[in-house]
Amino acid sequence: MGRQEEFAELEEVMSAGSGVICQAVHGLGGVGKTELALQYAHRGRERYLVRWWVTADSPAAIESGLAALTARLNPELVLAATTAEAAGWAVGWLQNQSGWLLVLDNVEQRSDVEPLLAQLDTGHLLITTRRDVNWESLVDGCLRLDMLDRESAVRLLLESGQQQDSLAAAVLADELGYLPLALQQAAGYLRQTRLPVSVYLDRLRVQPAEVLNTIAEGDQAERAVAQVWLLTLDRLREVRPAAIDLLRILSCYAPDDVPRSILAGFAEQPGAVDQVLSALASYNLVTLTQTTVSTHRLLQTVVRGQAQMRAEGDYRDERSDLPESLWQQVLDRALALLDQARPRGNPSEDVDIWPQWRAFASHVEAFAQHMPEDTVDLTFAFLLGQVGFYHYTQARYGQALQAEKRALEISEAALPAGHPTIAIRLDNLAGTLGGLGRAEEALPLRRRALEISEAALPAGHPTIATRLDNLAGTLGDLGRAEEALPLRRRALEISEAALPAGHPTIAIRLDNLAGTLGDLGRAEEALPLRRRALEISEAALPAGHPDIALQLNNLAYTLGDLGRAEEVLPLQRRALEISEAALPAGHPTIAIRLDNLAGTLGGLGRAEEALSLQRRALEISEAALPAGHPDIALQLNNLAYTLGDLGRAEEVLPLQRRALEISEAALPAGHPTIAIRLDNLAGTLGGLGRAEEALSLQRRALEISEAALPAGHPDIAIRLDNLAGTLGGLGRAEEALSLRRRALEISEAALPAGHPDIAIRLDNLAYTLGGLGRAEEALSLRRRALEIKAEIQRRRSGSNDA
Repeated sequence: MGRQEEFAELEEVMSAGSGVICQAVHGLGGVGKTELALQYAHRGRERYLVRWWVTADSPAAIESGLAALTARLNPELVLAATTAEAAGWAVGWLQNQSGWLLVLDNVEQRSDVEPLLAQLDTGHLLITTRRDVNWESLVDGCLRLDMLDRESAVRLLLESGQQQDSLAAAVLADELGYLPLALQQAAGYLRQTRLPVSVYLDRLRVQPAEVLNTIAEGDQAERAVAQVWLLTLDRLREVRPAAIDLLRILSCYAPDDVPRSILAGFAEQPGAVDQVLSALASYNLVTLTQTTVSTHRLLQTVVRGQAQMRAEGDYRDERSDLPESLWQQVLDRALALLDQARPRGNPSEDVDIWPQWRAFASHVEAFAQHMPEDTVDLTFAFLLGQVGFYHYTQARYGQALQAEKRALEISEAALPAGHPTIAIRLDNLAGTLGGLGRAEEALPLRRRALEISEAALPAGHPTIATRLDNLAGTLGDLGRAEEALPLRRRALEISEAALPAGHPTIAIRLDNLAGTLGDLGRAEEALPLRRRALEISEAALPAGHPDIALQLNNLAYTLGDLGRAEEVLPLQRRALEISEAALPAGHPTIAIRLDNLAGTLGGLGRAEEALSLQRRALEISEAALPAGHPDIALQLNNLAYTLGDLGRAEEVLPLQRRALEISEAALPAGHPTIAIRLDNLAGTLGGLGRAEEALSLQRRALEISEAALPAGHPDIAIRLDNLAGTLGGLGRAEEALSLRRRALEISEAALPAGHPDIAIRLDNLAYTLGGLGRAEEALSLRRRALEIKAEIQRRRSGSNDA
């Protein structure tokens, strides 16, 4: 099953030429070499006059098998002949006949069959072997047999195991690594016991060694997967014990693509590791490339089980002289190799080491599954912490969370309560929780990390600045910008005193302080900080560093707040280019860049262009982030806004409702972002003629904004103006008028003189005045608004991208 291509290749070689033809089939034990040979012999029953099978794992076995052929062909001769004489007669018969097939199954050494091949001139030989020892120089064809493909593996389980659950069968096939013998063993057991696949799968996960030794009643015990490999491992232990030691270490890592650099410290001599790997590869126990090593996952399970049998007392093997502490020794050595080979540098600062971490991280995570739950090994905790931090940079927050939680648990168990390493673990875990949109959970961890660092480190230590800045960021995520501001200022002061003037960390502090000022409606103060941050980063970092993209994006955001949209677009395009080049394709930061660029295009009247970017941004975020993440709400809201601009109001409402639901579930009740969601939903309801529903939402939005933001924040002006518009639509122009005036006052005080939002406020106030019959007052406001718009248009006309 699933071997059509391999069978065709075998037949092609065996059908070619004249004289003796020899084909070797090699591969890992259990991969189906014997089955392929058996199928070939069976299908060739009309082609061959004689087909003979010899178990060929030793010279004596080969001699015995040939003697048995003589006994079949000439029974009288063997009565008086020795085994060697009978085998010699069989070789003579083969030399003088054609139309025969001799299968030499499970050949251990090339040298065992070379004398026989040298004596034969006709007929066909088929060799199966676990050894990869340059058969090409000896035979006419050499076929390496690999695992089944997934579809064939699932079909084997379903048909041979008499099962119907194709989804469970696919999962079991994955767990068994598509190894034919393991699949056949499982199918036979399932067929005989009438158990569902899910039960077998659960047992395999809980007791893998026992399951791999369990066969259907009546089957040969030596055909169990574990037993097939133990024979090979025993032979290898005799000739090269170091290979078994290395295989045990490999069993602690992920099965595929272990960098050979991790194994460099296994032996003192550089070439010694390569020789050991070569020995493992010669038995097809590993697959080698120039840079990686791969081991079948079930072989790893068998090797681990054998190493653990004495330590745990569950599996007894009288042949073993392994020490009781063997498994712990294996773990210690595997950990030491990981620690020696770990990429150097900080994953958040040095993007050049990301490829190294990509190749390294999965092996630390696989190793973690085998470390005892109660371990207090700080080297292990450090590696977990680094892996978690790397995953955070790639926005794989779920994997980061798992690694960082365990790193924190180990560190807290191994270190005094106030140790600064615990602060690192707390702070990193908090960052990942923030990335998952769980700022409420992150906040106490941030506070505790700061307390530990302030107690353990000198007052001006730059690490304290990091803790302050991170705490401020979490407070900002919770809508508490007023509390964040003094922390941001103090973090900047410490960093500027402790670090060189052009250090990129100072750029981070400046940019974060600017962000908090922007949240407080103080964009004019934020702008020079943003510019200085970008200058530092561009001087200190490589041109394509993602921090530069962040600061370009943030500068664009501040310029947008100041009404300078014509300057925004090129910055956002460059930020997107850098992010797409530097980050993995599905990174949520790319979604932020796309969404921001789309917002600017929408503001410039290019809604169709914006729409495709926003849809792509939402797809990325929904794939990368938890379903209730506030960033998804933001992108739903922005997509809805663009659809509204395109006149597709019927599509807008469900997006805005979902955005509001997510925000209310993810954020504290008084968060200003919830006010934005309420106000936007109200605007859509108002446009659909549902003003009374809109009114209650807008009043709630205004209450939240006035409670959460400083009194003169421009967002309060937006809330006032929108509420006034709804009141005006309900015929309550007098109530609307006072709100319009207050909105204009706030906007004129908070924004630059030519800001487009001021033009909006002027226009809206003029509209309300006109409705009250006060046309003269309205006219002067309209003129002012028109002047601002004309100036904006002139600026845009001068922009290259307008």
